[in-house]
Amino acid sequence: MDKSLAVGEVRHRAAQLEGDAKRQWVPALALVGLLAKGVSFVIVGGLAVALAAGEGGKATSREGALATIADESGGELLLGLLALGFAAYALWRFAEPFLEDGDDDGVTKYGKWAGWIGRGLIYAALAYGTVKLLVSAGGNQSQNEKAHKAAAEVLSWPAGTWLVGIAGACVVGAGLYNGYRGVARKFRDKWKTGDMNHAALKWGTRVGVVGLLSRMVVFVLIGCFLVKAAVEYDPKEAIGLDGALQKLVHQSYGPWLLGLVAAGLVAYGVFCVVEARYRDVKPR
Repeated sequence: MDKSLAVGEVRHRAAQLEGDAKRQWVPALALVGLLAKGVSFVIVGGLAVALAAGEGGKATSREGALATIADESGGELLLGLLALGFAAYALWRFAEPFLEDGDDDGVTKYGKWAGWIGRGLIYAALAYGTVKLLVSAGGNQSQNEKAHKAAAEVLSWPAGTWLVGIAGACVVGAGLYNGYRGVARKFRDKWKTGDMNHAALKWGTRVGVVGLLSRMVVFVLIGCFLVKAAVEYDPKEAIGLDGALQKLVHQSYGPWLLGLVAAGLVAYGVFCVVEARYRDVKPR
């Protein structure tokens, strides 16, 4: 073999090893972040299940659920751990566009980037809100109130009606995509199935399907009411996660509907824990 080629190959391999070493923190961030995400959805779903069963509880968002547990025994410790987890999730998502070496280009590439950065922003805000709860600096505003305020602001802009309507359509689209991922079991494409036994694969798949279908229902409700807010030019029609769950309560067979969707959110939380264990998060 040509000596210069051999030296080049050694240098290339050394560079690969160095790059892999620098990326070892990515799976750690994803693990911590996905666990925090899962716990937060289990809390929201658990509170809503309790409400549906007439055992107290409430139909609330994740921020509202965190505020609920803030005064419980051990609540501050749990909030601190969740704040760190949400921050880890945000950092993982922010880092993904800079660590991926895939073959995607054009619309697909930048669409993925937008999705990762969008998720990062959501969890950065959630981490910030959790810290505010810890230091008693507020942060108790419901998602409904935030949705009303944001919709009112955007509706006041030129073409604001169109912007709110398009945002609502995008949220509906995101919900339908969650449903597609669940029914088609696309989430398993990112799992290290070789590390899973039969029971883990079977039950992990089941909670994934149920959880993603439940998320579809919530997203579609939120999106539809955003579209309604645009059509009726009424920001009070906009809702958040808490509003979507509250809408279910007021329907025929409301407690049953709420219970089913809430149980699905608990399943989604468990699904996030399965993802933390088996998802392949190493950058390509």
